[in-house]
Amino acid sequence: MGKAKKTRKFAEVKRLLSPKDIKPPKEKQQHKKDEKKVRHVEKVSSALFFKYNTQLGPPYQVLVDTNFINFSIKNKIDLVRGMMDCLYAECTPIVTDCVMAELEKLGQKYRVALKVAKDPRVERLPCSHKGTYADDCICERVAQAKCYIVATCDRDLRRRIRKVGARRGWVGRA
Repeated sequence: MGKAKKTRKFAEVKRLLSPKDIKPPKEKQQHKKDEKKVRHVEKVSSALFFKYNTQLGPPYQVLVDTNFINFSIKNKIDLVRGMMDCLYAECTPIVTDCVMAELEKLGQKYRVALKVAKDPRVERLPCSHKGTYADDCICERVAQAKCYIVATCDRDLRRRIRKVGARRGWVGRA
């Protein structure tokens, strides 16, 4: 490396670190640390607490999603009995028309899930809206009345329901 190149590099470093640079006094930095940060937390819905939500009680009304029915079949769990074992109370699984339409669209692969959904122990809720997207239908139902527990294995739907402020359940491996 030539002498001129070394001098140029040294000059660049010298320009970056100048003794005349303005540095904030240490007192201001300590003062900022001492200030307490104010946290603004949204008010939690009283529907989440059993004490205040009198609609949510036994017999529980459980809105069931397509994924939940399919996962319960894969894990060899009876839908109604599994819910009763989990909640320690009587419960009625409910399927919306949109969930039924979604199961019918999925075809032969989900025919067992469709038979489980058509079981006489499972109630059916009629839908008055257009379209058959089950996740939107379930979110609307729960937002209107928080008397339902939503059973799903879909992560996106669980997040949406948590934002609405309703109870949710899912099948997992133990």
